[in-house]
Amino acid sequence: MAATVVRYLRSVGSPTSASAQREAGPVDALPRPDLRAVGEDERAPVGPAEFRAVLGHFASGVTVITAPPGEDADGPSGFACQSFASLSLDPPLVTFMVARTSTTWPRIARAGVFCVNILGAEQGDLCRSFAVSGADKFAGVTHTPAPVTGSPQLDAVPAWIDCRIHAVHTGGDHLIVVGRVVAMGAAGEGDPLLFHRGRFGRLAG
Repeated sequence: MAATVVRYLRSVGSPTSASAQREAGPVDALPRPDLRAVGEDERAPVGPAEFRAVLGHFASGVTVITAPPGEDADGPSGFACQSFASLSLDPPLVTFMVARTSTTWPRIARAGVFCVNILGAEQGDLCRSFAVSGADKFAGVTHTPAPVTGSPQLDAVPAWIDCRIHAVHTGGDHLIVVGRVVAMGAAGEGDPLLFHRGRFGRLAG
């Protein structure tokens, strides 16, 4: 796996060490090399529909990943993301997964930074607005620059995490993005927005 990661980073012109990554700044999102666990002439062990149905039983939180506008962009970038998790305490790292077909990811990669906005139980509509492709996702959305990277910090979110892109790894039809935390904050109140079996939910009790 380590060799695969190094080959990927070299193929996109990205540094393979953390110190070099910090000096490099933006991450080149393209090209995205093929990485298949199943050959063209092999049958996949699990069908996509079954995979989604079974994994849908795992409830997750919901976030919006945002990045500031780049030189070639009119405005900031953002997308709704369930596949977010903490990764390391020392150094402080978080991770999220994004589809290789995402049109938002290349803009975030070029920015080299992002902010994770953790959504609250009443922010389902906000999530839906960032899940739509091709629309102005920030229309009517109030936000302020995150303190270090300037990525949009959405108003009224329970918590936010400001990050620089630390590494990008290949993961089948997705990319695994690792961010180094440079600032963070939390309101300390309110229930989280949950996603389970294709629907939003909230903590009960």
